[in-house]
Amino acid sequence: MRRRYAIIGLLFTVAVAVLAVPLVVPHPGGQHRASPPSPSASGPESRYEAAAKEEHAQKLGTVKRDMETTGMLCRIECSSDMRKLAAAAAKSGSRPLSDARKRALMNDMLSANPHFEAMVWTSGSAGSSDAAVGDKLARYDRKVQKAWQEGVSAVRQGRSYESAALPVHGDSGYVLAVPARRGSGGLVAVIHADAVDEVGKHQRRNLRLVPYPDNGRFRTQATEPGRLKDKQVSSGDANGNASHYAVNEVVVKLRRQLASRELLQLRKTLDLSVAREHRRQTYVFRSKTLQTAQLIDYFKKHWNPVFAEPHYLYLTNDGKPAGLMTALGADSPLQTDIVPNDTLYGQYQWNLPEIATERGWNVTRGKQDIVVAVVDTGVQLDHPDLKGRLVKGTNIVDPSAQPEDDVGHGTHVAGIIAAEVNNNEGVAGMTWYTKVMPVKALDNSGAGTTYSVAEGIIWAADHGANVINLSLGNYAEAQFLHDAIKYAHDKGVLVVAASGNDNTDRPGYPAAYPEVVAVGATGSDELRAPYSNYGDYIDVAAPGTSIASTYPGSRYAALSGTSMATPHVSALASLMLAANGSLTNDRVADLLGKTARDLGAAGKDAEFGYGQIDVSAAVEAAAGKKAAPAAPDQSAQTDVQNTGRPDVVEQRLLERLQNLLSGLLGR
Repeated sequence: MRRRYAIIGLLFTVAVAVLAVPLVVPHPGGQHRASPPSPSASGPESRYEAAAKEEHAQKLGTVKRDMETTGMLCRIECSSDMRKLAAAAAKSGSRPLSDARKRALMNDMLSANPHFEAMVWTSGSAGSSDAAVGDKLARYDRKVQKAWQEGVSAVRQGRSYESAALPVHGDSGYVLAVPARRGSGGLVAVIHADAVDEVGKHQRRNLRLVPYPDNGRFRTQATEPGRLKDKQVSSGDANGNASHYAVNEVVVKLRRQLASRELLQLRKTLDLSVAREHRRQTYVFRSKTLQTAQLIDYFKKHWNPVFAEPHYLYLTNDGKPAGLMTALGADSPLQTDIVPNDTLYGQYQWNLPEIATERGWNVTRGKQDIVVAVVDTGVQLDHPDLKGRLVKGTNIVDPSAQPEDDVGHGTHVAGIIAAEVNNNEGVAGMTWYTKVMPVKALDNSGAGTTYSVAEGIIWAADHGANVINLSLGNYAEAQFLHDAIKYAHDKGVLVVAASGNDNTDRPGYPAAYPEVVAVGATGSDELRAPYSNYGDYIDVAAPGTSIASTYPGSRYAALSGTSMATPHVSALASLMLAANGSLTNDRVADLLGKTARDLGAAGKDAEFGYGQIDVSAAVEAAAGKKAAPAAPDQSAQTDVQNTGRPDVVEQRLLERLQNLLSGLLGR
């Protein structure tokens, strides 16, 4: 109890210090450590402009690499699918397959993989019958037709064939040909590689290279506390200092619940088209005639609310084991490091070995009763690499619909956590048994309101989630959202969030709330990714650059961003809970930091927090097989008298208050 009074005393001291700032701060000419030089700096090109150009070029390079990698992922996986089909035919017995059976098998493939547009099962010699399905060859460009004939010729000679990129419906595509295993001939297919172009568009938004979202409905708000100053975002760079909100909506938490007659009167007075009650006296109102600032002013004058704030938007920041291993039970020990046989693992999934995932699987590979909620754009519910890995979710955006992904972001996040491992297909997730709960809170633009994200968090907490993954963010500190996060935290849920992709030290929310584990991104070079946000609120870092994972349309893609780093941490948290089900959410957060591999400056720093996560060290510490390093502040270890668990939230508050004082005093 005395510690809590000490906390209150410190808060009072900080308040006094803040009020006294004008008396003690350095001369305005002194610069904050992380502030960029002024855009008006002298010289033909200021340091600010040069740094902005360099950052822009680095982000464009990241997008280009993601598109190239996605193209390669598609070619490898599509070729693997065609070889599996040819192999299945070879196992069918001594009698050759009929044309009808061949067409049935190919139609099944086209149905499961919409990017396969046309396919032929050609026999070994010219003039013999071929079974064809899908689009007619005549509707394609002559270059495609030429590549098709080259593919047919190749398989008749027993060779594989792969064309260069070709124009397919205004996008990119190619022709693949795979010879049959038995006899002659084989399969030839036209593949529409639209995932490459989708990734390009997605990543230009995700890395804030273009204005996002559209200013048609939403305006952007300067993030200084207590101000509501509209600002047009005309370039991607400007996203870093902007928070988006619905122009004619307000979120209000009142002192009591409204009676029906009061709600009716408000509808008339404020010309409301939407009056939506959340819970605990919190409402979302939309007016046909009044703007956000007017609505806030009205409620503050007439209702003395707990808070009245803009309705902010939060944006994306992106079976049995088979093969070489003997099938193992969920709790059976593994004696050696595991290298999965998933098609894309060895060549493209640098991220899992980088954080010692394979060694960590010797301790645990997860449990089926551990659930990670992905509050995002939804998940492709029938993706072949997510079979059996999903539990019932919800669609906050459209409650009448399933939480299907219409963007791609949520499916990618889910695959990082839980794509089926060691199934000779696609990618490997970080966990073998952890379940994913898809919660669609972001719409088909990749944006979601405070209401939808808060509702998604609360729904997940109420329906059994152990961990909530939030690969989304904004720069506005919304009390409405914070209430939802505190609700989940108080129910024992660990909340993990992305810091953002604007290369800024401006705190991003919800990551910067003390109840949340804030995640930055690293590259394969173990440096902070050039897009990753940083600052004193970062807790840990994880791989985030060119991460291969599942993608809608039963495809695979490589994306970059703190959105991709965050599910690595969420997945690790689920493994730690599988290793020791008695861990509290605060204890898991504590161990994540204590077992992280220190990068950058010694100790906790603004670039990496406590360091890059280490799966092996974390699950061993969780299981009690290896003691975690001693905490630097022993006074923050445990407050058994009050909570019976480590006061991690208080510790974070103390750290941030100390950082605030240091910044204010110029030390």
